[in-house]
Amino acid sequence: MSSELIYEPIEEFGLSKKDVKRTLFSKIGIVGCGLVGQNIARVASFYGIEVVFIEVSEEKIREAYRNIGKILDDRIEHWGLTESEKRAILARIKGTLDYKDLAGCDFVIEAIRAVDRGGKIKERKRIFHDIEKVVDPECIIATNSTTIVVTELSSELEHKDRCISIHFFVSSPEARIIEVVKGLYTSEESYDKVCKFVKLINRKIVPVEESAGLVSVRLFVVLLNEACGILMEGVSTIEDVDQTLRIGYGMRLGPFEIADKMGLDKIVRWMENIHSEFGDIRYKPSQYIKRLVRAKQLGLETGKGFYRYDENGNKLLSHGEKC
Repeated sequence: MSSELIYEPIEEFGLSKKDVKRTLFSKIGIVGCGLVGQNIARVASFYGIEVVFIEVSEEKIREAYRNIGKILDDRIEHWGLTESEKRAILARIKGTLDYKDLAGCDFVIEAIRAVDRGGKIKERKRIFHDIEKVVDPECIIATNSTTIVVTELSSELEHKDRCISIHFFVSSPEARIIEVVKGLYTSEESYDKVCKFVKLINRKIVPVEESAGLVSVRLFVVLLNEACGILMEGVSTIEDVDQTLRIGYGMRLGPFEIADKMGLDKIVRWMENIHSEFGDIRYKPSQYIKRLVRAKQLGLETGKGFYRYDENGNKLLSHGEKC
């Protein structure tokens, strides 16, 4: 009997690369990995999606990784995640300074934080152009902005029909709801694809017609302004206003707690943008909030806002209470 081994090429029994169908949303991109970007990256990666995020410096990239890691560690502490799952999630997230790394993405979300309305529009338009240069024509381009309409941002692009607005909630990172907004040019195909993405990451879709502030921000800023009015009139305290909304109406956080978590400077910009759009006094930022922002007391980020916080972000006292 011959002992000669017979070799057969394995390629004939396997799938070639061209036969393997690439699934939709196997890779997404995020431009700006602050609080919102980190939340999007963490959630998408948890559901097996590869994530590439763009930041302005290596330090910002390291900071994003640290913050995502902290949230995952908290999940591990509360038995919601394992160490191996944490490693897998982080392995699917890549930070970069180069827009070329967005090539191959099915979906890119702009989630930057800017200073003023005029600068914000100009910067976001530039980002949309930079994204369009490196992605395929089928790639969806979205903004996470709530107060600037996507029609304005996409008006100068070659493929306007693939642009959309999508709002992730940062006041409660686990809120399983996302506002999805079609612009004037957005195609039904693009909208349907984004709805599939929202379902893929186990979130509920809230369809919203294009409007500055959408549903969530318009409601919240009016609530916060009224809460500030109650505070300035001496009707109640910061703690008691928050407690009334938490216990009386079942909110997870009161308006002052939510504002500190979001960042008071961001909220003032929201208010100014919506007030500029509609001219309604309800949206004009309260003098109380503006005073805190001028003092750089922006909330959780700076350790002081309506409340005071320790170095770990634990709430200590309200701004008006003495030690």
